[in-house]
Amino acid sequence: MGLGTETERKLTALVGRLTDGFSKLVTQHLTLARVELMEDARVMGMDVALIASFVPFVLVGYAFLCGALSVVLASWVGWAGALALVGAVNLVGGVLGIARVALRLKSHRVMDGTAQELERSVSALAQAPVVAVTAQVQPAVLPQGGGHDR
Repeated sequence: MGLGTETERKLTALVGRLTDGFSKLVTQHLTLARVELMEDARVMGMDVALIASFVPFVLVGYAFLCGALSVVLASWVGWAGALALVGAVNLVGGVLGIARVALRLKSHRVMDGTAQELERSVSALAQAPVVAVTAQVQPAVLPQGGGHDR
């Protein structure tokens, strides 16, 4: 009976340690997810702000091109060429800036570190050796005939 109690205590302690470890792992994963989500939101917010900063260039370029087109139609070259050049540079610069930031925003993987850490934890748990506790546990033996015959 002493051997069974000793084994049960060890098993209870192992289960308790396993539960504590798993709880700590889940807590750490949730903390990592929260921190990473905040960082991703900050980076994405900065990218959106950069896109917004290029919008005036696009608008100025469009205005200059419209003005240049009007002047070109009114008089065949002259200062309209200068307006067209300035407008085209502003327009191309704004569009290229927005396209660059938009591609960067699309390529950013949200919560990438959390996903990688979760994959590592799952693979580590899958590779962990299973301890055979059943080999240590002895089956209970009932006493023979202890005067309780019915």
